[in-house]
Amino acid sequence: MSATKLASGISRRGILSGAGALTAAGWIGSVTSGWLLRPAWAHAAGPIKMGIATDITGAIAAAGNSDWQVAQFTVERINKDGGIQGRPVELFLEDTASDPKVAVGNVRRLIQERRVDVVLGGITSAMRQAIKDPIVNRGRTLYIYPQLYEGQECTKGLFCTGPTPAQQCDKLIPYLIKTVGKKRFAMPSANYVWPQLLNKYARKMIEANGGEVVFEEYYPLDQPEYSATISKIKDGKVDCVFNTVIPPGLQPFMKQLYESGFQKDGGVVTCVYFDENTLNYLPAAEMDGLYSCLEYFHTVDDPFSKQLQEAYSKRFPNTKYLFTAGSAATGMYRGIKFYEAAVKETKGDLHRDAVAAAMDHAVIEHGPGGGAAMVPGHRHCKMNMYTAMSKINGDRPYYQIVDKANMVDPREC
Repeated sequence: MSATKLASGISRRGILSGAGALTAAGWIGSVTSGWLLRPAWAHAAGPIKMGIATDITGAIAAAGNSDWQVAQFTVERINKDGGIQGRPVELFLEDTASDPKVAVGNVRRLIQERRVDVVLGGITSAMRQAIKDPIVNRGRTLYIYPQLYEGQECTKGLFCTGPTPAQQCDKLIPYLIKTVGKKRFAMPSANYVWPQLLNKYARKMIEANGGEVVFEEYYPLDQPEYSATISKIKDGKVDCVFNTVIPPGLQPFMKQLYESGFQKDGGVVTCVYFDENTLNYLPAAEMDGLYSCLEYFHTVDDPFSKQLQEAYSKRFPNTKYLFTAGSAATGMYRGIKFYEAAVKETKGDLHRDAVAAAMDHAVIEHGPGGGAAMVPGHRHCKMNMYTAMSKINGDRPYYQIVDKANMVDPREC
């Protein structure tokens, strides 16, 4: 039986399951009025108020639920260690519902009613564009965007902690062409700003390295039928699909591509947001042999990353929402830690301009995949980048690291 749909298109079953997970994790409230996670201890000056805006429900809820879990995990660790400048962090959570129109009203609540000191969140670029105005311009609040994205976001008061096209494509595409030997690319894409600008950058890298883009097409996010696209892939002798289709269109596209025999016949799929969490969207077989490039995979051989992953698994045992890079969870961790470092430097001054000035040169010594450092004046961060190929172990994918680049510059702003 299908889940009942609300007027906004959000599934009632999704709301109930999201609410149950939040309540079990200690949050107070509801999806319709926002959620609060109080610290276990208090301070005379009151808590530092941190707002999280992410997709608890909707088409990309698997990513959003990873994000709020990582935010809770990170803040609980900070509070356990004495907070920031002796003050605990209090978390407020709003559902962006994979729908910018729904998100704007909910995010206003963080600014106008909760009066948070900083907001972290947003996954799609359409979401970032929708919510940054009530946060940064009208609310004059610091905003940290944690997701990999298309670049060119240079708004004052907004910091980006996920990878950019330069960080993902400068190593991945030459590897696919020169090492894997794939030169004829197709670019099936969701029709919004991230695929459009990422493809523009990727095309330059493909052509600069001796490859060719056979075709580039854009589809509605909920496109269900891709037979014409797959025919073009076969007829054009495409050997590498550079995919930027996202849910809900992702599932039918990957299913139909796999059933066409493209991978079996030697074709390669690459998708720069694919990680271990993608199993929430696709069967493992459809991910076999796929290439991605991110700042962290679970197979990264780094002691701190392993310790962090073990602690997260202990905090959220048996969760299907993993601590991964493609869904902004690692960017959420970095964003919170950059904010912590900045507030320590300001000695507790929470004013946006003071924290932003400190964030501008903040450094994190350790994090998932390694440390990170803000590039002064650019509001983006350097970080390690890993190219990896998905392999199947039983019914689960894992990513074999095939290349690493240290502290890659985002080349933005």
